[in-house]
Amino acid sequence: MHPPDHQKLRTPEAAKRLGVAPSTMAKWRVYGCGPSYAVLGVRGPVVYDPADLDAWAASKKRTSTSDVGRAA
Repeated sequence: MHPPDHQKLRTPEAAKRLGVAPSTMAKWRVYGCGPSYAVLGVRGPVVYDPADLDAWAASKKRTSTSDVGRAA
């Protein structure tokens, strides 16, 4: 059995972990600007790895309002 932190999270749980609405997660998937995700099966649920959510959130850290982050 995997530890709870290695379980995949569905969109509502992932959104709660990041502090955003599930609809925001859906928009990020459309625009390709959110955390990595997987789709299980042809029409299966979208799931997120907690480690990917944490890494994505960490990549958004800034030190000032003028810090725009790395160039894309």
